[in-house]
Amino acid sequence: MTNILVTGGAGYIGSHACKVLKNAGYTPVTFDNFITGWRDAIKFGPYVEGDLLDRASIDAAFAEYQPVGVMHFAALSQVGESMTQPGTYWQNNVMGSLNLIEATVAAGCKNFVFSSTCATYGEQDNVVLDENCAQLPINAYGASKRAIEDILANFGESHGLNHVIFRYFNVAGADPDGEVGEFHQPETHLVPLMLDASVANVAH
Repeated sequence: MTNILVTGGAGYIGSHACKVLKNAGYTPVTFDNFITGWRDAIKFGPYVEGDLLDRASIDAAFAEYQPVGVMHFAALSQVGESMTQPGTYWQNNVMGSLNLIEATVAAGCKNFVFSSTCATYGEQDNVVLDENCAQLPINAYGASKRAIEDILANFGESHGLNHVIFRYFNVAGADPDGEVGEFHQPETHLVPLMLDASVANVAH
C-alpha cells in the first residue's frame, strides 16, 4: 500500500488527515515527537516517534517507509508564546521544516503538503483575504510559517518539489464518527473557547 508521511499526525488536524488518507487507500505514517500530539489519536497507520530537529530520524523514516508524499502539520502554534519566545519558534518551525524538506528531496519524494496559517497575512483591516493578498506577519509564529512557504518556493524551483500550502483561519470540529477530535490542555483555540463561554452563560 502507498505510504504518506504525516508529520504531526498525532495532532488535531494531522489525525483527521490520517483518517482521510486511510479511507482513500493510503497508509498514513505518523511522524511525531508527542510534545503536543496524543498517542491515542494514532489509529490509522504506523508511527515513528521522532523530532524534525533530528535529521537522522527523518532520513530513517524515509528509508523504512519510502513515502510518495509528505503532509507537514507539525509545528509550535501558539501566537502569544511566539511573541515571548520567538527563538523557539524559529528554531522548531523553520529549522525542523528545512530538515524535513531537504530529507524529502534527498529521498526523491516530490509531493509536499504544508500546513501554514492565516497569521502570515497579519492584520489587514477591511480587506477580503485571498491567496494573493500581501503577507505581513506580526509575530514569530506567522513569520516562521511565511519563511517555510518561501523555502518551499525555492525548493520547487531548484528541485521540482510539488507543494500545496493551506493557510487556515480557525479550524474546529470533530470527526463525524467520533474517532478523532479536538483535545487541548489547556484550551487555547477560538471556537472551542466561544462554545465553552456560551455553555457557561447558559448554565448561569
